[in-house]
Amino acid sequence: MIDQLSSAFNYHQQALNLRRERHDVLAANIANADTPNYKARDIDFAAELKKAVGNGSAQQSGGVALSRTSERHLAGQGSAWRGAGSSDLLYRIPDQPSLDGNTVDMDRERTQFADNAVRYQAALTITNSRIQGLKNAMQPE
Repeated sequence: MIDQLSSAFNYHQQALNLRRERHDVLAANIANADTPNYKARDIDFAAELKKAVGNGSAQQSGGVALSRTSERHLAGQGSAWRGAGSSDLLYRIPDQPSLDGNTVDMDRERTQFADNAVRYQAALTITNSRIQGLKNAMQPE
């Protein structure tokens, strides 16, 4: 039963984690808008989500294995904190090169940041509604 629940929420959990990572990357771009030679980065969200969901809920790559002291214990697998450095970060190609070598376009970064925040909130709302639906299904009438 727990395996079915975790697999049902795996996609949304992975999407939320990637949205959070992308939020961190975009915030770093905005914070370094005046840093000379800073190269703006981003995450290819669709490719990273496909890769994360393809690994399964157990996170076979980079997971933390839990030891069992009894055969009756459930086998556990925790995911290691990925951080923004573990996703495949891509460099942004600037529309207009700047003299100091910085590739951050503040208009683009603000737009991407706001879009990512809205999509993160939508993913939270969807996940919350799925949890509420499951709770309602489990409650007796």
